[in-house]
Amino acid sequence: DFETGSNIGGMISNYNDQEGYKPPNQIQITHEAGDSSEPINTLNEPVSQTIMRDLRMIWYKLKYVLNPKIRKERGKELRKWDLWGPLLLCLLLAVTLTLVAPKNAENIFGTIFVLIWAGAFVVTLNAQFLGGKISFFQSVCVLGYCVFPINIVGLIVALFGFILPFWLRFLIVVGGFYWSTLALSLIHIS
Repeated sequence: DFETGSNIGGMISNYNDQEGYKPPNQIQITHEAGDSSEPINTLNEPVSQTIMRDLRMIWYKLKYVLNPKIRKERGKELRKWDLWGPLLLCLLLAVTLTLVAPKNAENIFGTIFVLIWAGAFVVTLNAQFLGGKISFFQSVCVLGYCVFPINIVGLIVALFGFILPFWLRFLIVVGGFYWSTLALSLIHIS
């Protein structure tokens, strides 16, 4: 079994006596929102089940961004930060814009990727310096998920841009930017 006591510098401590401590083989998490609050053991679950649980959680968080006004708790689940969703959204946007770029596709991919993550870093630091009560990774998570409307716009313009006039593409892009900003302001303020 797992030894939980230690003797460091003559001082004996027993981690089992500390409140909230669980040995690594007993770490548990709860189900997604809406499920029972009964804890589940994730150490023995198959990888496919873990991936599906993470994808369901990403979809659940994207629903806040898709329709931020109707959520009563205003992004309560976004407070449980993760970086898988923002990473996938950043990669999707970078790949979408790279595929429609006539030249310098590798430069566009790198630029989009760095701009999103560096921008999220700068905005998060600014919020921290201004006394925001949001954690660093929570802010990066919310900013990353709010890129989703821009992803949708990027896919629309990439698929149908050749038949749409410039003014309509421009309005679609402005609408996506507004949607993204609205989602961020409604979720980030709460």
